[in-house]
Amino acid sequence: MKVVITGGMGFIGLRLARRILDLGRLKGPDGAPVDVDEVLLFDVGHPEILPYGLGNDARVRAVTGDISDAGTVSGLIDRDDISVFHLASVVSGGGEKDFDMAIRVNLTGGLNVFEAVRAREGAPRVVFASSIAVFGGSGMPDSVGDQTKRTPQTTYGATKAICELLVNDYTRKGYFDGRSARLPTVIIRPGKPNLAASSFVSAVFREPLNGIDYTLPVKPDAVMPLLGYRAIVDGIIRLHEVDGDELGDDRAVSLPAHTVTVQDMIDALHRVAHDRKLGTISIEPDPFIEEIVATWPLDTYFDRALELGLPIEDSLDEIVRYYIEDYVDGLGA
Repeated sequence: MKVVITGGMGFIGLRLARRILDLGRLKGPDGAPVDVDEVLLFDVGHPEILPYGLGNDARVRAVTGDISDAGTVSGLIDRDDISVFHLASVVSGGGEKDFDMAIRVNLTGGLNVFEAVRAREGAPRVVFASSIAVFGGSGMPDSVGDQTKRTPQTTYGATKAICELLVNDYTRKGYFDGRSARLPTVIIRPGKPNLAASSFVSAVFREPLNGIDYTLPVKPDAVMPLLGYRAIVDGIIRLHEVDGDELGDDRAVSLPAHTVTVQDMIDALHRVAHDRKLGTISIEPDPFIEEIVATWPLDTYFDRALELGLPIEDSLDEIVRYYIEDYVDGLGA
């Protein structure tokens, strides 16, 4: 079976590829486990060296291009024995600054992926990476989940909500077997900050662990749901493997999350890394970031995800320990 990961050369895409290759098998369109013989990583750019040993794996192919070009996307999805993990997206802060790009990449790109899979035989499985940014607005309850009305307050969230509905409808029509993984904020991302409004949530751990002083753009009492990258990757794969009958007609599943304050994050960092020389953390609120963060849900419920077997770490401290193991002491190997 071939696996296509759009946004495949981003942080989660690369880790997802490595995990799939390590497993070696996924359920095919008919629900039976089959060997994965090709993983195609598609993205707008290409790192010099593919990490995690991906560059040395003969099953891996990396392709760059524009997801808003239908012909390009159709050329990627060229087999019936295929699964697609659609992660490609303009992030939240970038989407607010460039509406046209967000619509072109997130919405047109999503439609191109869905139409390309629709053209295949056998209703292949599609996992779409959505976001809790589909929730928002003055009527948003304190805790959101699979039964909450979607009222996004960012262009990013609006495009995610539209694609969630399309996944449901393409599945209802039998064009593919879709499922949407509704992600909380993913931590801890290595490397440089990106344009996501949530970038600070990783930076508040990453920069001090690198010995770099960091200025937080939000106040310490800001609250948000988070999940570590290991659980995110395993949750996405688990959602792919779930029988469609278990999902029913609503294919969007809110992943588990830890609801914490920024101060909780700082405290966890100091508990786990108390024996290391850390950069200092100061606070200088950024109105643009704070305005976006104010639209985010304060808490989530995720009973359905747990019933489906989607994972969550034991604690925030465990996420910090994983990051140190993988990217500080392990140097990203």
